[in-house]
Amino acid sequence: MSAPTPPSPSARPGSTPSTWTDAPRLRQTVLPLLLLAGDTLMTFAGVAIAWWLRYRSRLGALGIDVPDATFGRYLPLLLLGVALLIAAFAQFGLYDARLLLRRYQSLNAILKGAAFWLVAYLGISLVLRFDPPISRLFVVLAFVCVVGLLYAWRITVHRIALRTRLLERLRRRAALLGWNEHAAALAEEIGRDPAHPFVLVGRVTSPETTPPFPSARRESTLADLGPLAELDAILAREHVDVLILTRLDLPKADMRHVVETCERNYVEWKIVPGAFDIFLSGLRLQTIGRVPVLGIEELAIKRLFSRMLKRGFDLVGATAGLLLSTPVIAVLALLIKRESPGGPVFFRQTRVGANHRPFTLWKLRSMVPEAPAADAQRQSTARHDPRLLRIGAFMRAWNLDELPQFWNVLRGDMSLVGPRPERPYHVDQLAGAIPHYLPRHIVKPGMTGWAQINGLRGDTDLSARVQHDIYYIENWSVWLDLQIVLLTFVRWRSPQAY
Repeated sequence: MSAPTPPSPSARPGSTPSTWTDAPRLRQTVLPLLLLAGDTLMTFAGVAIAWWLRYRSRLGALGIDVPDATFGRYLPLLLLGVALLIAAFAQFGLYDARLLLRRYQSLNAILKGAAFWLVAYLGISLVLRFDPPISRLFVVLAFVCVVGLLYAWRITVHRIALRTRLLERLRRRAALLGWNEHAAALAEEIGRDPAHPFVLVGRVTSPETTPPFPSARRESTLADLGPLAELDAILAREHVDVLILTRLDLPKADMRHVVETCERNYVEWKIVPGAFDIFLSGLRLQTIGRVPVLGIEELAIKRLFSRMLKRGFDLVGATAGLLLSTPVIAVLALLIKRESPGGPVFFRQTRVGANHRPFTLWKLRSMVPEAPAADAQRQSTARHDPRLLRIGAFMRAWNLDELPQFWNVLRGDMSLVGPRPERPYHVDQLAGAIPHYLPRHIVKPGMTGWAQINGLRGDTDLSARVQHDIYYIENWSVWLDLQIVLLTFVRWRSPQAY
């Protein structure tokens, strides 16, 4: 079974305004930021109350006297404690919007983060010797106050979500592929909890019939969304966020069609492990109530704290890069105008960015002005292309034509490190030709990347380039970004760039 032609960006789920299409942005950005703001306020209130209990209430008699422990002198230590607490909560996944509907899992993350903070904060105080010194009793009181206030705040938001339309936007729309005992157990587990993070919209029927169930209670009450052959249309029509496979005895071509269709529609896919007999690496075990489900966990690069860290790295690096490269850009602009006075200095082109959003990419013009008209369907420039300017060939060899992309990074269209952005036409073509091509668009494209420093740029193996991009996304860390940036300078000149 061949995969359908990839839909245009305007036809993808999310391009039509609705409650469901706005939900991913709410879950991934808006709500985590609101929770972060509320948590910060509650955390500061908790440590401030702990200071009052330690130094202004009768509980203070239990501790050793600390001179000059006024609120003003203690304030920097309180702010440091708040920053460390928020970082610990983020590390333990508290800003995953799904936890808002899971009170006890939220409490677990709060307790883990606060316990980690208690040990780290006391350890830092012993090493750095703050003045005034940090009271151990204050730290214990802060632990109790912060956990109590933070959990009360989360419970309040949880109850508000249950009583408003926010619940509908927080719950992820899931569909089942196939129907059997495993699917029925999963549907029962989700259905019994009105605040479950998943809501089942129906089931996709597969060509083969499943064995009959031993009891009538196992019959499906879910809506039939349509056959597997119409999966592309079903995912778009129902605004499905997650497709859960309950059987793996489908033909290989059908299984490949399922995976590629989910990737093309940016839909997560998960597998109920009871549906197969072999262990699949790369998947992590989760539980939905009492039912185990294997699925791809949230990538580190997609977590709120990681995105904030990466954005901060981008802002610092792009600001420095733009300031340092401005004289170089000015000189190159003069040389471009001298060789080709009839065209602009800068070249702009539409590329596909994160979440399949188009943006305008800026470069220094390296070819004759009329070159773009004959370049619409070309993946990369051929060696010794006659349209190249002499200064253009030099810039491309040393990647100097890409210096204006520091502006794209500052704008937020790109990152310093990430997959290279492609034009919309090429994205649609490559999506059908290269397996797992579209998932590289879940992150911002980069000026440099893991594929580039490994020599995969220009006219090189596209499949290998995609594999390197996926590796980077799965294994992202700040240290990997720093390593790639440093190696970019070491391997600045690329023989594949022409």
